[in-house]
Amino acid sequence: MKYKVNFYVNEEPVELYVDGNKTMLNILRDELCLTGTKEGCGAGECGACTIIADGKPLNACLVLAPELDGMHITTIEGIAKDGELSELQKQFVELSALQCGFCTPGFIMSGTALLQENPNPSREEIKTAIAGNLCRCTGYVRIIEAIEEAAKVLRGGER
Repeated sequence: MKYKVNFYVNEEPVELYVDGNKTMLNILRDELCLTGTKEGCGAGECGACTIIADGKPLNACLVLAPELDGMHITTIEGIAKDGELSELQKQFVELSALQCGFCTPGFIMSGTALLQENPNPSREEIKTAIAGNLCRCTGYVRIIEAIEEAAKVLRGGER
């Protein structure tokens, strides 16, 4: 059975007819060609598919497509503005907070959601915010430092 859904992705309106057994992740990647959101585990355990839905981080693999109706979704493709990386993306690059890059979009989305809600997070709050994201290549120290540095810059601190 198909369901009509109307929602926003990266501030653009979308209207689709979706299968009830598809996930938000399937729709983003397969229907909308937004492939920055990755499928790691398909069970909500790794965070590779993290997006921001109505202001909160969410694992896109756990949401059925019909639930998209009315949502405002931001994907990794919607973080950069006018061709310029977000501050958090810049810090991930500058501080080498990535290796293979597969998990990076999920970490950036979790970090972005945190910084939108709390512009001055403690290190413990950052750890809590990224607790649902797994990286198999690198330690988490540089990821945490990138979020801390982005928060500092966004609050008006120097680079």
